[in-house]
Amino acid sequence: MRQNFDECLALTLRAEGGFSDHVDDPGEATNMGITRATLSGVRGHAVSKADVRALTRAEAVEIYRKIYWSAVRGDELPAGVDAVLFDHAVNSGAKAAVRALQGALGFKQDGVMTRRCVKAAQSADHAALVRDLCAARMSFLRRLSTWLVFRRGWTARVEALEKAALAMCAADVSRATAPNEE
Repeated sequence: MRQNFDECLALTLRAEGGFSDHVDDPGEATNMGITRATLSGVRGHAVSKADVRALTRAEAVEIYRKIYWSAVRGDELPAGVDAVLFDHAVNSGAKAAVRALQGALGFKQDGVMTRRCVKAAQSADHAALVRDLCAARMSFLRRLSTWLVFRRGWTARVEALEKAALAMCAADVSRATAPNEE
């Protein structure tokens, strides 16, 4: 599989934006999608809202790669599937994202990303898997108590992500089937 972290990160950062401290967001203060709790965990001590606000892009990228991308084994996933799973992990946690993938693949949903799960994702119809994952994510989001507050943003985010991920799938198929010109 090709490494697609930068392209997936760009999609997620477009949706996450900058600093936010919405009263109805259970994540409380966030910056570039990194919550205060996550930043505290990474740094090994409690951080303030000011620390979250001052989070640099470089540190956010490091956190994204270490905590979310690695947890979903993004470098091993097909193009498009990696983007959907990574964004879901950032938005709702890696275990929730992996459970969604496991459900779409018909596996036990324990939130543990195994080699067997990766292989099944690689063997699946990637575009169909992207659509299934996005539908499952929307179903999950609709059940959250904050759905009415955040529904427009979440819906736009998942729809834009699905469109971009399907384009990644198509580009990957085109690359795989293109004649090798030497």
